[in-house]
Amino acid sequence: MTFQPFVPVGGLAGWRFLQNTIETQRSAHGASPVLERDLEYFRENIGKITTAEELVGDFRLLSVALGAFGLSEDINSKFLIKRVLEEGTIETDALANRLSDKRYRDLSRAFGFGDFPVANTALSDFPDRIADRYKEQRFEIDMGQTNETMRLALNAQRELPSIASGDTSNRTKWFTVMGTAAVREVMETALNLPSAIATLSIDKQLDVFLERSEALFGTNDLSKLAQGDTLSRLLDRFTALDQSTSGSNVTSPALILLRGF
Repeated sequence: MTFQPFVPVGGLAGWRFLQNTIETQRSAHGASPVLERDLEYFRENIGKITTAEELVGDFRLLSVALGAFGLSEDINSKFLIKRVLEEGTIETDALANRLSDKRYRDLSRAFGFGDFPVANTALSDFPDRIADRYKEQRFEIDMGQTNETMRLALNAQRELPSIASGDTSNRTKWFTVMGTAAVREVMETALNLPSAIATLSIDKQLDVFLERSEALFGTNDLSKLAQGDTLSRLLDRFTALDQSTSGSNVTSPALILLRGF
């Protein structure tokens, strides 16, 4: 029987519950027989894969590979995935670097078919690293079946530090946030911005994000927003204010704002 991640209420109270129970819930979810079978197959066979063509030719391996990077919906786009993997990420004009969705770049970089003489699939710790990512992604997806707000919050909790840790400028990092749909939704809600902001020019949108972030959190530096107490405050605001999920919310958004979250 598969364990279904859950929260008993919505909003900030639900987020607090999830944070307090997440390790137990992850453990129960990770013990799913179906998930364990898929990951066992992956661990036993991924080391035999030396080319992108071999990977896309094995549906079960490809399912785990794509699922680990949140790309499960692209399982039938084999030509695109093969090209992304084969071209790698070293060259600036590689397809993975030109796509706006940076999950493809992360996928290509992780497997290394186009970046190294010997792919990362040969590394002893590679199966476990991908398996851990896959379990994390599956937990978020299944959480979304219960509460979409919690899924988005978990995704942002993982993705924001990753974006912020890049060696690009702060403006470029913000453009990445704005171009990543799930993370953008969290940031727009936490900053209390209307969806109509998307009708503005991209540079004007950035100015608005920067100004609101500075006003609410005292900084617009993503490296500071995506860590420690500031990230916690941002996610608290999002879960308190988000209206994307149904159900009772025992925490008043107005009260959260008055508390300074």
